[in-house]
Amino acid sequence: MDILIDTIIDNLKLIPFLFITYLCMEYLEHKTSDKTQVLIKKAGFSGPLIGSLLGALPQCGFSVVASNFYTARIIGMGTLIAIYLSTSDEMLPILISSAVSPYLIAGIIGYKILCGIIFGYAVYGVERAKPRPLIDIERFCKEENCHCGHGILKPAVRHTIEISLFIFIVTLFFNIALAYFDIHSFRFLQIPLLGELISGIIGLLPNCSASVILTQLYLEDYINISTLLSGSLVNGGVGLLVLFRVNKNWQENLKILGILYGCGILGGLISCLFFL
Repeated sequence: MDILIDTIIDNLKLIPFLFITYLCMEYLEHKTSDKTQVLIKKAGFSGPLIGSLLGALPQCGFSVVASNFYTARIIGMGTLIAIYLSTSDEMLPILISSAVSPYLIAGIIGYKILCGIIFGYAVYGVERAKPRPLIDIERFCKEENCHCGHGILKPAVRHTIEISLFIFIVTLFFNIALAYFDIHSFRFLQIPLLGELISGIIGLLPNCSASVILTQLYLEDYINISTLLSGSLVNGGVGLLVLFRVNKNWQENLKILGILYGCGILGGLISCLFFL
């Protein structure tokens, strides 16, 4: 009962900050969504650079839009990988609402952007987009719950409730585990390479749960920064889920999945050189 009460109190304190964060994010999305889509369409050679920068913006469903753009051959694989790698999904609002140092948050987002640019251009150098007939991108965006045109209050409340509930469940689990199990039982996640590999697998979960789990693990000191970044770089929200649904070339999808996983693990391992 003490564990339950403490977990409830901790999450109640978090809710106002989450709501304000999501309200700002929804406002930003409604003001910039159309402009970012136009920019990414016209990117050309600069696609990985622009995609990585825009992917870092806290916009709902941008990885979904990118998946549809790739399927329609509006963007290439390098741009798609760059967007996936730089997307922070739910990590950013959780870090902000948890009062993490702004310098650390900026460092994490900046590193993800850098990885998106480097790996995006690496993929661009060996894989070129092939023109194909366009598809109805807006329809797929709506199908994936982008909530376009629904204002900013309703989506902000919905996001706050969903993430608060999920954080509550995850936090309760870790608090129980901390109370009844030896904390060293979780140390395997800090084993070099093994921790990054497992984190990358978690990051492939095609929803917000992956970034929530990894961020909470990091905030609870169960994993280090390189393990967090391995999973965060791989995680692109529901973008991969949409890619497998709309792109009928499964071999191509599996190739993208493998490239994304490899880039995420490598980026996570290298990050230990920058975050000491």
